[in-house]
Amino acid sequence: VAAGFTAAAILLSVALMPPREYLPLGNQNFLFGILLPPPGYSLEEVSALHDLYDDQLAPLWKDPAGSPAALAKPGGGVEGFFFVSLHDMAFMGVQANDPLRVRELIPEFQKANAQIPGSFAFIEQASIFQNNIGEGRNIDVDLTGPDLVRLIGMGGEVFGKVMQELPGAQARPIPSLDLGNPEVRVAIRRRRAADLGITNRDLGFAVSALVDGVKTSDYQLEGREIDLRLMAEEGFAHRTHLLEQMPIATPDGALVTLGSVADVELVNGPVGINHAERQRAITIRVTPSETMQLEKAMQVIGTRILEPMAREGRLGGLYQARMSGTAAKLEQTGRAMSWNILLALAITYLLMASLFESFLYPFVIMFSVPLASLGGFLGLYAVHLAFDQKLDVLTMLGFIILIGTVVNNAILIVHQGLNHMRNDAMEPRDAIAESVRTRIRPIFMSVGTSVLGMMPLVLFPGAGSELYRGLGAVVVGGLALSTVFTLFLVPAVFSLMLDVRAALGARLRSHPWIAQRAD
Repeated sequence: VAAGFTAAAILLSVALMPPREYLPLGNQNFLFGILLPPPGYSLEEVSALHDLYDDQLAPLWKDPAGSPAALAKPGGGVEGFFFVSLHDMAFMGVQANDPLRVRELIPEFQKANAQIPGSFAFIEQASIFQNNIGEGRNIDVDLTGPDLVRLIGMGGEVFGKVMQELPGAQARPIPSLDLGNPEVRVAIRRRRAADLGITNRDLGFAVSALVDGVKTSDYQLEGREIDLRLMAEEGFAHRTHLLEQMPIATPDGALVTLGSVADVELVNGPVGINHAERQRAITIRVTPSETMQLEKAMQVIGTRILEPMAREGRLGGLYQARMSGTAAKLEQTGRAMSWNILLALAITYLLMASLFESFLYPFVIMFSVPLASLGGFLGLYAVHLAFDQKLDVLTMLGFIILIGTVVNNAILIVHQGLNHMRNDAMEPRDAIAESVRTRIRPIFMSVGTSVLGMMPLVLFPGAGSELYRGLGAVVVGGLALSTVFTLFLVPAVFSLMLDVRAALGARLRSHPWIAQRAD
């Protein structure tokens, strides 16, 4: 009985354990989206994209809020929408008339995003736990290495495979996957510049001052720090096509043109260059679909995308890939939660050992914990089928709560059995059976009130229910299952431990040396 119940509880718990999630999104009535237009778009062209969204989404807000026509549409219609244009990107936000149906608007915006060829766009519901806009339930795949062109190629490959391997996921590159940003590159001729006494720093300072201005110093004014910038007057500021004619002063006071000491060329460059751990980096930010757990998405990215690239030699050495963002937080939280569970088990065991003045009886009581774990996963599985509940961090706390609650029933049985053996001089097996018979009613009363009192957390919908539903399911399932099977497992283990202790005691007393010492 003891081996069967314990092994079944552990094996089934491992089999039922779902992939983990970080934190629930909540149900905030706000969707936030980012649009990266094709390279080369001007501010006016980015602003004109607002008209496309107006044309595509106008039916969602033309009907009055609460009208039958509006209620029949996704989200019950749109309450508010904004679109902000920048020179290299745009961001938008939307609210639904029905706060509980705001997620229904995501497919509508994805259809509008698909009307802009060559762009990257995503929209997601803002989480109540996120600190920064756009950094919610995301997996950041950071590709680092020295060659930016190679990084962009690998980033494009990861981006394409993510869209294939993770159906319904959204992804966007940071900063971009192209070199379509025109820039003027000035490469100094080192020997010619050395002959004239011009250093790289001097040349860069002069070019910056005559083109866009450069900070030379600062001063304090009424507690504020004000920059001092050196820049050419508007009539003398050089344009990009005239850079080679720019006069550069040498240390001896002579003037030479920039074209005589450096090569000036117009090339295509990145919109920006990010760095991670002092290495150039391209980041692919992935937002899995709501139906896929974050840990499962991480496993897919690692096994189906990054590992094949490493086996083919494209990753490794100077070029590395790692998952950060919410994915890294999930790993850190998982490790911390594992240690917290072990610490809770140790504290519970040692506290009972001090109260019972024995290490044996708490060991018997701790056999009820695997049953509680199995009940917690069964409860979570049942709620997942009805409400799509995930194993997030708040739900994991339910297992720590279970450790301190499910042992109460076993404590009642063990304590009452010891009282019968000590005070009533009953045989161990009779004392255990009597303790179960007399304690079963208060056990069912206390567990029944606890389970029924927590059922509203699990069954009742409403604002915020997605935050505590998983925790309630774990505690209710763990208490219910462990209570039923503790009545079989704990008496069996208790009787077994007493028999083992009695056998060891008789064996020790029959030892010749101990018998001689006793005489």
